[in-house]
Amino acid sequence: MSVDNSSRGPAQGRVRWRRFAIAAVPAVAVAGVLIGLTAEGAIASSFSVSGAEYTVTASQLSGSGFVQFGTALPQGNKQVPVIESGIASARLTNLCQSVSVPLFGTIRLTAGDAGTPASASNLIVDAQSQTGSQAVFKNITIGQDASTLNEDGATTGQAGSFGEQASGITIDNLVQNTWLTTAGTFTLPNLSLGFGSSCP
Repeated sequence: MSVDNSSRGPAQGRVRWRRFAIAAVPAVAVAGVLIGLTAEGAIASSFSVSGAEYTVTASQLSGSGFVQFGTALPQGNKQVPVIESGIASARLTNLCQSVSVPLFGTIRLTAGDAGTPASASNLIVDAQSQTGSQAVFKNITIGQDASTLNEDGATTGQAGSFGEQASGITIDNLVQNTWLTTAGTFTLPNLSLGFGSSCP
């Protein structure tokens, strides 16, 4: 995702560096923590996630080309177990993402809440937990070797490990506690980004 200061300064042309840092650091945190975009939809072996989990909610997630399996992400000198979900094409209605940033409070991002859902291609989510009021899978296969998953065309798990896939998925009232999200493209209609409360 690309989330694409004039003030009454003491003198024209000067920058209030303290105010600039307060504004810039959260934006960098959102770009790096909330949505990590990669060109190939894959995580480099040298990639290490931050120590900050964040919350993702949506009144509905729907998509085509779904795969899911267990894996682990590097975090410093340890591995964090996650549920990795890949969706070739996804739509999220009433998307909300929130993360707590020390010294700054809670950064909250919302989109897709004005009649046009947020959308993503080659979406990969590594979550600690995931809930929904109802989940519907189309043409699902459960218990497939994770290394042979091919519905999303982008990600697979370790050979011999448990996996599942479906040609389509719909989850109502989605709540995810997430470590990492990557996507080829992420389109966010009616984007709102700022400080606020956590996602419900």
